[in-house]
Order: sequence, then C-alpha cells, then structure tokens
Amino acid sequence: MATASGASARGAFVTEARSDDPYLYQVGFGNRFASEALPGALPKAQNMPQKLKYDLYVEGLTGASFVAPRAENLNAWLYRMRPSVAHKGFKKLPANPDLESCFLTLNPKVHISPTQLAWHPFDIPSGSKKVDFIQGLKTIAGNGDPTLHEGLAIHMYLANASMEKKAFCNNDGDLLILPQQGRLDIQTEFGRLMVRPGELFVVQRGMKFKVLLPDGPSRGYIQEIYGQHYVLPELGPLGGHGLANPRDFESPLASFDIDQSAWEVVYKVGGELHTCDQDHTPFDVVAWHGNYVPYKYELEKFIGVGSITKDHIDPSCFCVLTAKSKQPNVPLCDFLIFHPRWDVASNTFRPPYYHRNSSTEFMGLLYGNYGGRSDGFQPGGASFENGFTPHGVSYEEWEKGTQHELEPRRISEGTVAFMFESSMMFTISDWAIKRSGKLHEHEPKMWDGLKAKFMDRIDDINAELQAQGLPLLGETAPAVAKPVINGANEVKDVPKEAAP
Repeated sequence: MATASGASARGAFVTEARSDDPYLYQVGFGNRFASEALPGALPKAQNMPQKLKYDLYVEGLTGASFVAPRAENLNAWLYRMRPSVAHKGFKKLPANPDLESCFLTLNPKVHISPTQLAWHPFDIPSGSKKVDFIQGLKTIAGNGDPTLHEGLAIHMYLANASMEKKAFCNNDGDLLILPQQGRLDIQTEFGRLMVRPGELFVVQRGMKFKVLLPDGPSRGYIQEIYGQHYVLPELGPLGGHGLANPRDFESPLASFDIDQSAWEVVYKVGGELHTCDQDHTPFDVVAWHGNYVPYKYELEKFIGVGSITKDHIDPSCFCVLTAKSKQPNVPLCDFLIFHPRWDVASNTFRPPYYHRNSSTEFMGLLYGNYGGRSDGFQPGGASFENGFTPHGVSYEEWEKGTQHELEPRRISEGTVAFMFESSMMFTISDWAIKRSGKLHEHEPKMWDGLKAKFMDRIDDINAELQAQGLPLLGETAPAVAKPVINGANEVKDVPKEAAP
C-alpha cells in the first residue's frame, strides 16, 4: 500500500541571511554547540585525538574552573591551523589615558558623585586620524578591579576606522557591546557576526575578535564584568518562557581565513594593554565545539511583562541578562531595556515613581526618545545615579502622570533605552568628568514645580479632623492627665486642673 512520504531535516537549525546581516547563526543560550567549516574537521567521540584531520592543532579554552559544577562549567575546543602560542612575544603598549580599570577610591583618577550626572552624546572622531575600536575605548565609570575578579566597568567606543591586521583579546572580563550608531562586523575565533544598533553582542574573557565598521564611523556602549559571566535571569512565577527567550540568542558558525601575513594581537590584562606580533591570522579555527561561545541578541525580541491591574512591577521585569556577585541573591549587575510596549494599570501613577534605590543606575539611549529625563538625554549620551541618589521624572511628566486619562496606551514607540544596574557603588573616570566635554548635571530646576501642595489643603484637612473630633493641624494638643496610683495600687483619673 503506497504511503505519502514526509520530510526530514538535513541539519541543525540555523538562521537565514538578511539584507543587513549576511551571516548565519546557531540559536540558543548556553548550548553546547558544534560547528565545522570543513567536513570531518571536528573529531568524533573525543576532544584531543593523537592526530587531527588536515593536520590541525587542538586548543582548549576554559571559561570557568575545571571543577565548577556541570551547569556552570564553560569551555570550548578549537581545531585550528596554528595554536595561539605561535607568536613572537609580548611587549607593553603606551597607556591609554582614557581607559580605566581600577575603580577603588584610592585611585586618584576616579571620583565619587553623590548627585545625578548626565552626558550629552559623545563625539565620534572626525578628520584624517584613524581611530579603531581599541583606540576608541573611553571609560566612564565602574567598580572594583579586574585583578580582584569582582566589579565592572562601563566604556564607550568612539571609532572611525576598521581594525585591519589587528585583533583584540580582553583577559579582564566579558564585554557586552551595544552599537548605537553604525553596524559592527565582528570576526571572532568562532566565526563572524554582524551586530546592528538594537542588538547586543557578548564576547567572553580570553576570546580574540576584530571589529570592522561597514557603515563608517561608529559609537556604542560597553559593559565589562570581571570574574563573572552573563546568565539569563530566573523566571520564577512567570514559568517557562518570557523576557529574553533562550532560542532567540544567536552564535556564529565556524569560519576561517587563510592568511599567512603579519598580524598584531592586543591583549588587555589588569587594565594594561600589551601586544604581540605573529605571522598569520588569529582567525584560523576550522572547527570547534563547546558552550563558551560569543553570542548576539536582538533586543526587539524581548518579551516584556508588567502589571495589568494596579501599581508597578519592579524594574527587574525588564532584565535581559544578569551576572552574579559573590553575595548570594545580589546581582553584580543587571542589563535592562525599556522598549515599545503597552502601558495599562488601573488607578496607578504610570511614569516611574520617585525613588531612592540601593542600586547604581547607568542609562543610555540606543535610538528614539525617552521622556522625563533631564535635558540632553539623547542617543549616544548617558545618565547616571549612584545608589540612594533620589531621582525620578520631571515635574511636567509628574503632572501629566497625575492628570491624563487612564486608558491602555502604547509607550516608547520607536525607542530602545537601556540600563546597566548594579548593586555596587560606582566611581567616575577622569575622562568622563574632565575630558569628555559632555558632562552636565541633571538640572535640579526640573523638579521646582514639586511644591508642597499639602499645605494648600490645611483648611480641608482641619474640617475633616474637626468633624471626627480630632485635634486640628497647627493647634497645641490638650494636656493629658496623669493617673494617680493610690495605696491600694488602684489607678484613678485626675482632673486636668489637678495635674501637676
């Protein structure tokens, strides 16, 4: 009896190329991927056979302690033309005065701010001088020190030139990179990724990568975390999906170059830049497998949650990625986004309420408009509040929030703003305070309209108090008679006029 045949997949799922992104990706967060650019380059059933096909070399890369629990053990196996030890030795580069790594207050090049700070959009280099991704790194703020394996740094990259025969390897921490202007064409040891404004890219410690600028001069934000790795936040009562879904993260496919010309690899170690020369490309990995892999994510895919009855849910409901600290249940940092969404809740003040958080907040704007901040909060700029610094929307936004009709509405259309939120106090770099030329304080006059309207209601309040037989505001409370205890230990009331 004849039966109709179906179809079978011919391989694992990969994405499709697009007009703004020619590359293909594997999908999933924290997966153990496997990829080979040539058939048979990936050894079967073992990691380090005595002899590899095509006379490749095996190289291991670990992102965690060897004895870390299985769920936290991160590693990758690379099968390449030459291992990373094939270079000509290291030499220290001149210090970049705008790049900072030690944020302890004993460092005279960092500063504490008790007030709100903001920066107008940072300038991208212009003119004939070429500034690539590494040369364009500028530190704004941070906490801790990479040698302590605890803390983080926030940088800008301001570049007008592609990296040519040069690669970068950050030994200090993982980098979360957010392009704001111009795509980044990023080549890694694991393959290639195209990252546009509205996407994030994470490259972990010890991975070599190169940044090209296909759209010309580029600007963006970077968060660097020391000693930890980004993970997805737990969902708790949300259940099995929501926020950033694991299947929406994309990792590269194996890709290699054949290039036996001179290359430079720049390493950042303890905040210092060192370089080594080699006579071949560092991007010669023919096959690899593991779960210590760079990835990107389209922020527009974020599944937002919030209140559908009354009051606000805490801003942790906007968390895309988080990183643990050494203190249980206290994150080192959260990466949050504020994107187009429905805003609906009954009898609720809809804008962010005035607050003093234990967390430090650093905000940036990738595109669009984000109302209620001080003047100058534009794409490519920034806003900052240290822990317990009071902040919130302007008086005008507060006034609108108390008066407008409460009905379902869309907010933040055409906008993606983000926040780097940390349990740690930040110090601010010399460059951000003194040399960026973009610093300004939040204008305190934005809250001048927040008068004590309570004082205009004293007469109404006193009328209510009087009707209930209670003392009026502003009056002296009547004397209260003290009890007298007689010899029988009985308590008797004493008339007011007899009270001492």
